Amino acid sequence: MSEAVSFHLLPSLLDVKPGVTAVVGSGGKTTLLATLAELLTAQAQGGARTSVVLATSTRMLPFPELPLYTGDSADELADLLRAHPVVCVGTPAEQGKLAASALPFGALAQLADYVLVEADGSKRLPLKAHAGHEPAVPREAQVVVNVVGASGFGAIVREAAHRPELFCARAGCAACDPATAPQVAQVIRAEQKAGLLPRNLHVLVNQADNEKRLAEAAALRRALGEPILATSLSARRLWRIA
Repeated sequence: MSEAVSFHLLPSLLDVKPGVTAVVGSGGKTTLLATLAELLTAQAQGGARTSVVLATSTRMLPFPELPLYTGDSADELADLLRAHPVVCVGTPAEQGKLAASALPFGALAQLADYVLVEADGSKRLPLKAHAGHEPAVPREAQVVVNVVGASGFGAIVREAAHRPELFCARAGCAACDPATAPQVAQVIRAEQKAGLLPRNLHVLVNQADNEKRLAEAAALRRALGEPILATSLSARRLWRIA
């Protein structure tokens, strides 16, 4: 059953709590980080002020609309967070991207209320299978959110999935097959069994921009056998699928 719920509930339904949250998978990780930061800072009450650091454990593009800190001084970052509720941190890397911050994640969690970490790469594809060294989830992470791009359902695996050969090996399909929700569920379960993904995983289907994609998200929930969330981050809509 799909139940539409208020979009501002997204952080609480993903169990995002003070400390470190890691976002992995494909199909909207960077957008999710920015959206969570916006919602978390907007929900501060009674004059309280919430601070958020956006970071990566792999590589990500900086957020052009946000202050960027690339240094290694906790005092400097603390000053920046006093002036700005959301700050992007990292060290300069190739192609204008950021690598992990010079400050460890534990130190970042001491400076900001929330540290949201992009812990995976997917080459902008909607589906993803993880290699043995992925995802790079910080040991401090209390919550791991796995994003699945609904635009990948029905698309040819080799065109929709990052590391299609691993996707096929875990899902039992061919690279020329259309990707299905049960296949995605098989990949997730295989990666949990292999220790690549944690057992306590929050699955979020993004790009649920129409009824067909929402139905595919419901099919993924049935295949996984546990509740998930579906969203259209671009349209700011959210569903609980129980």
